[in-house]
Amino acid sequence: MRTWSPDPGQAAPVSGHWLADLIAPLGQPGFGTAVLEHLRALVPAGSYAVYRVGQAPAMYLSGSHGGPDRTQACWRAYLQGPHAQDRTLGGEGPPAERTWLCHITAPEVPAPHRAAVYDPHGMAERLSVVRRRGEALLALNVYRHQGQARWRDGQIGDFSALAPGLLALVEKHLELTTPGVPTGVATDSPTDWRARLLRQCPTLTQRELDVCERLLAGLTHDGIAADLGLSVPTVKTYRNRAFARLGIHFRNELFARVMASPAPQADTGTAR
Repeated sequence: MRTWSPDPGQAAPVSGHWLADLIAPLGQPGFGTAVLEHLRALVPAGSYAVYRVGQAPAMYLSGSHGGPDRTQACWRAYLQGPHAQDRTLGGEGPPAERTWLCHITAPEVPAPHRAAVYDPHGMAERLSVVRRRGEALLALNVYRHQGQARWRDGQIGDFSALAPGLLALVEKHLELTTPGVPTGVATDSPTDWRARLLRQCPTLTQRELDVCERLLAGLTHDGIAADLGLSVPTVKTYRNRAFARLGIHFRNELFARVMASPAPQADTGTAR
C-alpha cells in the first residue's frame, strides 16, 4: 500500500472543464453517475464509492460500470467486521484535518478483509482520496475489478492531480443533499440525536431511535440492517413507526426536525 499527499503544483491532466462539468449536477440525482463517468476518463474503473468511516460509518454515493452493481453488497460485507479494523486507507496518526491519497492492490489487503469484501466481488485494486476531520475519514474510492487492465502510473498520476478537487465537489454535494451533516461528517453525536428525538417524541422506542440515528448518520436501509443485525423489512418497519410518531414521511424531514430542536440539558425521559 502506498499513501502520499497531493501536490498543489501538479498540473491537471485535463482542462479545467473536467471539474466544471460536475458543478451543474451538484445536489441532483445524476451527480453520482457523472462522478463515475468522469473518474473512468482518468482511471478505467469497475466501480466507485464515497463513504465515511471512523465515526458512524455511512456510504453516500456508489455505482458500477459494465456489470451488476455490487457496491451495496460490498458495503454490507464491510460493515459486518472489516470496517472496525480497517487500516487500508492509511489513516493512522493523531486526528487532524488533512487530505491524502492511497493506492492498494487486493493482495495487500489483510486476509479477513480481502476474503469478505474483495475476493467475493472481484475487486483487484483501489485508489482513494481521503480527508480526515477529527475522528472521521471521508473517502472517495475507485476500484479496478478482476479482468480489467492494471492501472498505469500515468493514470494514477492523473487521479492524484484531480482527486482533491473532486472530493471537494463531493463534499459540497453532501452538504446540499444531507441536511444537518455538513461535508458528510456529523456535527452532533448520536447521544445528542437521541436526546433531540426524545424531546420531540418521548414515546419513541429504543429500536426506533437506533434506526433514526443511523438514518441521520447517512446509512442506507441495507447498512442499518447489517449494523443492527436485522432484516431490511424490519428496519423499514421501525422507520415507518418512528416517522408516524414524529408525523413525518421522509428522511429530509427527520433531519429538519432534529436540527430544529435544541438538545435538552437534562434527561428527557426513557424510551420504551
